[in-house]
Amino acid sequence: MAKRTCRLFGVNSFTRDIFCGNPAVVVLDAEQLSNEEISKITRELAGADVAFVLRADSPEYDIELRFFSPRREVAFVGHATVAAHYAWAIANGKPEGKLRQKSGSTIVDVEVTGQAPELSVTIYQSPASFGPKLSTDKRNAVLDALGISSESLHPSCPLQVMTQASARLMIGLKSPDTLESLQPQADTLLQLTPHLGADGFFVFGLEPDAAPPATEARMFSPVTGINEDAVSGNATGMLGVYLLHYGLLPVTDGEARLIGHQGRFVDRPGTVAVGISASAKRANEVRVSGDAVIVYQGELVLD
Repeated sequence: MAKRTCRLFGVNSFTRDIFCGNPAVVVLDAEQLSNEEISKITRELAGADVAFVLRADSPEYDIELRFFSPRREVAFVGHATVAAHYAWAIANGKPEGKLRQKSGSTIVDVEVTGQAPELSVTIYQSPASFGPKLSTDKRNAVLDALGISSESLHPSCPLQVMTQASARLMIGLKSPDTLESLQPQADTLLQLTPHLGADGFFVFGLEPDAAPPATEARMFSPVTGINEDAVSGNATGMLGVYLLHYGLLPVTDGEARLIGHQGRFVDRPGTVAVGISASAKRANEVRVSGDAVIVYQGELVLD
């Protein structure tokens, strides 16, 4: 049997500095791989989020991605999408215009801009949907598991589930300073997860006087094998829709902007830029953008 070669990249997303932002492994040319081989490669890259990039087999899209968290295959991962398109553009040349990306049953537009190696990636999404607000009992259990007092919560930010491919619980604080004192109990959060309808706990605080508006956040997702995520692009996009809905994100000429800072508490700082086309407090389209940098690259040769 002829040997098969896949190109392999270690990429940090939502940053231009190596060893910062959110790391992902990108495997190009993955259409050559069987499901069993994909599972074994994921196992070999234990602890990493992995994006497998496959050639399109339908005219409805240009590229297909499969995402694996440390514990399971997932429908969509924002930082791994940024990593995959950055690696693809570096390896194959920057595409002209948007690419239609299929992952799971969803197709989204992704655009790469800039001049290599300083490329930025933008993901175009439909707005996240609003899920349930937590009951008092569930809210108190979540706060206890995170070490947050009720007095620290932002009065205009209900604890509410938001969904865009994945589901995250939004937890707003009066001040981002409170992020310093969180004491997340991963085992307890893991036990709470199936009762909440959300796979991650996204805790944020609005940064005072920032222009454009900005937040600092921490995100915990032990159910996916990530006790604390470095920089959460998809969740920050959901947050923009949430803040817009609750009147905490201003709209100018039909556009709202948000800068999300995250990763400081795991020594991997990064930045997510969110743009929203909006009508008053209603989001029409969401754009999640970020930079990236390649940390290493190589080849994976299989018989």
